Amino acid sequence: MEHTHYKQVVNITEALMTRINELISHYPEDKIKSALLPVLHEVQDAHDNWLSTELMDKVAEILTIKPVEVYEVVSFYTMYNQRPIGKYMFEFCQTSPCCLNGVEDIIDYTCNKLGVKVGEPTADGLFEVRGVECLGACGYAPMMQLGDFYKEHLTKEKIDQLIVDCKEDKITLHDK
Repeated sequence: MEHTHYKQVVNITEALMTRINELISHYPEDKIKSALLPVLHEVQDAHDNWLSTELMDKVAEILTIKPVEVYEVVSFYTMYNQRPIGKYMFEFCQTSPCCLNGVEDIIDYTCNKLGVKVGEPTADGLFEVRGVECLGACGYAPMMQLGDFYKEHLTKEKIDQLIVDCKEDKITLHDK
């Protein structure tokens, strides 16, 4: 868990609770904890793509598990955010195939272009750059994930275009 505490309005709407209950219904009654990952995704999506301590506590209450069980999962997986993040999260694969194909230079280029360090949102809250573990698309290295989509065979020119497209709100983040 991060030491800085960010405030967030916890709003479990009727529609969100219906979706949570639908997800829970896919698991045996005595295995409700198995719904934790998909429930966290839905709750995070409904709360500006991040999970405060209060929100994690609410998920624990809904699933009748201990809050620490939720904290362990959220702090382990990079797909869950414990603080407000940039709208456009550039998640670069940093494993060997991408590194051998120049992802480190692409990350440095992107950070310089945006004026940030890895893990830090831009002042306007529009962008953030992260290094993540294998995204399973080694044949398309260097690559990154942006929302639900992969961006492959990255070059500086492709990064420049992605930044422009994001600023012009031409990028779809979710496949829903």
